[in-house]
This record gives sequence, structure tokens and C-alpha cells, in this order.
Amino acid sequence: MPWSRFRFCSYRVRLVRRIAPVLIVALAVCSPALAARLPSHAGRAVLPLRSTSLDGHRDALVELSSRPGGGARFALGAVGARLISPQLSLWRLPSVGARHLLPALRAQGLVRAVTPDVPIRPLRATADTCLDPICPQEWWRAAVGADRWTSPGPGVPVTMIDSGTDLSHEEFAARPETTALNTQTISPAYSEELHGTATTSVVGAPANGVGIVGIYPQAKLQVWDASPGGVLTVGDEIAGLSAAVTHGPGVINLSLGGTDRLPVEEHAILSAFANGSLVVAAAGNSRQQGSPPSYPASFSHVLTVGATNERGRATYFSTASAKMDLAAPGQDIPVAIPQSFNPSGPPYGVFDGTSFSAPLVSGAAAAVWTLRPTLTNTQLFEVMRRSTRGGAWNRNTGYGILDAPAAITRAAPAPDPQEPNEDVYLIKPGGLSHAGHPALTTRALRHATIAAHVVRGDDSEDVYRAYLPAKGKLVVNVRTSANVDLEVWGRRTRTVFERGRAAKRDLLGLSAHAGSRPERVVVHARGIAQYVYVDVFLGKKPREAGYKLSLSTARR
Repeated sequence: MPWSRFRFCSYRVRLVRRIAPVLIVALAVCSPALAARLPSHAGRAVLPLRSTSLDGHRDALVELSSRPGGGARFALGAVGARLISPQLSLWRLPSVGARHLLPALRAQGLVRAVTPDVPIRPLRATADTCLDPICPQEWWRAAVGADRWTSPGPGVPVTMIDSGTDLSHEEFAARPETTALNTQTISPAYSEELHGTATTSVVGAPANGVGIVGIYPQAKLQVWDASPGGVLTVGDEIAGLSAAVTHGPGVINLSLGGTDRLPVEEHAILSAFANGSLVVAAAGNSRQQGSPPSYPASFSHVLTVGATNERGRATYFSTASAKMDLAAPGQDIPVAIPQSFNPSGPPYGVFDGTSFSAPLVSGAAAAVWTLRPTLTNTQLFEVMRRSTRGGAWNRNTGYGILDAPAAITRAAPAPDPQEPNEDVYLIKPGGLSHAGHPALTTRALRHATIAAHVVRGDDSEDVYRAYLPAKGKLVVNVRTSANVDLEVWGRRTRTVFERGRAAKRDLLGLSAHAGSRPERVVVHARGIAQYVYVDVFLGKKPREAGYKLSLSTARR
């Protein structure tokens, strides 16, 4: 098939959102001096949603504290509300209806937070002519080792959350294992509407004798249209994440990004990870604008992917990031596009962008997971970034360039337990999930040991629940391969990133030696039985550390 000389050069999606060593053991309540000497934390707080104004926004996202009863559910339906994420009890409804209904819902104690549904506006795509004769070739295949492996049959699903995919395209019309999780809509009136077809073809275009071949030709594809009205929104992205979770663990591709950190989006992504999925995101295309942090790529537990060119170097547009995990080809990538975008020629084009690097990693990850089904998502996360080609970690390509065959044979680390667990909200009952994480020690279970791992950028903090008896003590010990610090926080703690008065009230003890010396905190109770929070986090210098955490309680 002849290739179209029509090229969408530098197609990049950008979302604009509206989305001295010390060792101290402390008793019961932290002293002011202790709180003043808190060591620095490499991560960021993850907090419950806060309500924000709906002014100027058509739709609202309302997080409820529990499942609404019959009357409340009827009222929600009457104003056009729809449950878009059962995992988060998150509803979308018109802002006008929300203003009328919220007072009654608040009176029943049902409302946790209200935030607007934010439109997502991709950057303008610029058309160009590709004169380089290598453009029609899938040069990326050799670059990632796709010419040195045989990808498996259908297995672990890949969910593409993007604009709609043209399932009538010759790459998808007769393709098995291709499921639309919602109605796919494509309008040539919006240039970004071709994006979903393009990214999906990079993952799973079949070996059918026409056009191109994706990195995982027989992948089990699930597509979610996050722009049913021609405009992507955070609410539609979250609905797609929820739909993916409902269909079981898999790989979720997010070839989108923006500079605003939206807690509602972060919660949805962490919930997907907590439910066993691997989330892959494009790093962004803003190097020439100074590489501002891009989300969702900069959230914890997101496999962040940059773009490389044919010389194996970061492209001129690929955002550099402290959260970078690995890179994959992202320049001069042949893709499928809806026929309606090129009615006089073949439905293909050549694109640039980290939007096309991420699907290479997503497809490869799903293939590896299919071949290695016993891996957890935390293990797969490490396998994909540690099996890359490259030297030391850097902000441009992370640990290196995707190497699909190496990922099949790369030794997997032990599973990292209880992730995500970077802050109190993620682990407490009634936080990110209704049940919360199980406590390591309880009234009946007095001793516990757990081995885990922290790494700067993606997972620099681990927080656990532990039981402190009313009369007795809790002893916490950490042995580590590199510098980590240890803190114990009380039951009223909102976040382990507290400072000032809150830290004076909530911090029960800390241990912060230099280097890999063991850390130890003993907390004595004062008549109140409570579940406390044990925080293990990276010290100043190391990039990562493995550790063994031991806890024991003793009653007086």
C-alpha cells in the first residue's frame, strides 16, 4: 500500500486543567524541638479532595462518602447524575443540578468533595511533508527489539484511554480481541480526534498484510473514548480508568498530559494501581518550554515514558523529568489514522510525540505480563524499567530505552507490598478505599515483619498502619541497604508531610541516622489504644533502598 505523504509532524497532547543526623525516640506526643527537626521528605502529600468552585464549568464531579440510599439515588438521577467511578464513589452531573442538590446531600452527610469536570485541550498538531525515505518504515522495531522476539497471543488487556478509535479502519475492522468499552466517536472537525486511532495502532495493529504492525499484534485491546463530545475531560478519563478496573488487572495507556496536578485524577490512577493494573503515561512534549512537570506522568506509580529518535537519544521535544522511568521511540512513527482525516489517500501518517512512545511500552508490558502471568504490577513496573538499554538513570530517558526481549528474561524483584501507600489517605479505612490497608499489627497480631523497597521519584515513601495498645509500647525497627528515615505518627494524622502545630500534635517519634545504619523508634502508650502510622522514607542522598521493617507490641 502506498504511504500518504501527509504527515502530522509533532503531534503532542498537552492538557490544560481547571486536572546533622539525629536519632530520637519520642513518647506519646512530639515535643516542639522534635517537630522542628523533621527530616525532609522526597515525595508529596496525597490528601482527600477539597471542594472547589463550579463557576464557569458545565459539569461537576461529586465524591460521596458512601453509597447513596434510594431517595438520594433518585434525586441524583433526576438531575442527570451518572456514577463514573464506583471505586471512588464519584458522580458527574450538570453544575446547575449540583447547586440545587448539594445542600440536601450535605445535610445527609454524603458529600466528601465537589470539583469541576475540567476540559482537556490537546496542543495544535502541525502538518508537514515527510521527505525522509525512512519515514514509511517502522524503524522503532529494531530499536526496541521487536525484531528479536515473538510476541504472544491474546492475554493481559491493554486499555487505551484516548480520543475515539476508528474501529472501521482496515487495521481494526476484522481484528479479534478488540473491545470498545464505550461508544467510539470521531469527528474530523476536531484535529485531536485522530489521536486515539493512532496510539491504538502502535500497540495492536495486526499482521494482516496491510498498513503497519503494532508492537503486540495480537494484544487484547480495550478502547475508551474520553472525548465523546470532541473534547477530552478529566471526568471521561476517570470513567475510562474505572471501566478498565472493572474488567480486571491490565495495562492502561494514558497518552495525555498537562501541568496541573489534579487530586481527583491522582486518586483515580492510584485506585487503578491499587486494584492491580499497570498505568503507563507519556512524559510530555514540553522540553522547549523548560520541561514543566506533566501529569499524570508525574504521579507516583505511573510508568513514565519519554521519546527517543533513531540515534537513540532523547528527542528535541520530549519533556525531561525527575519522574522519568524509561524511553521509547517517539519520532517519525508510522501510525493509522481515521480514513475521514485523509479521504483522498491511505489512512496512515507519520507522527512525533511521547504520545506514541507510551503505547510501545504499554504493548510490550502487556506482552511480557501475558508471558509472565505470576508477576504483580509492582514487579512488572520494575521489570520494564530495569531491563532497558542505557547507563545510569537520567531525567531524559530514565533507566534507558525499552528492550522488549530483555524484559521477558529480566529477573523480577520481590513484590512491593501494600502499594500505593505514600500517605495516610491512601491506607486508612475510609480513605482511597473503604476498607483501607490491613494493619501490620493488631490486637491479636503482636509481631510483624515486612520487606519492601523505596525509590526516588515513583515511590519514595511507604506508610503502614500498626496497633499501639492502651497500655504498653510499640517497637519499630528498620534495617536498610541505604539511607532511610523512620517516623511514627498518631491516629489524628492527616498526612505524614505535616509540619508546625500539626506535627507537634501528631508526631510520636522519629529516627534519622545517616547512611545505612538501622533505625529504631519506641512509642509508649498513655491509656489510648490506637492505630498509628509508621512511615519509612528515603533520606537525602540515595536514589533507592531496600529495607526490612519489624514491629512488635508489648502490653504492660
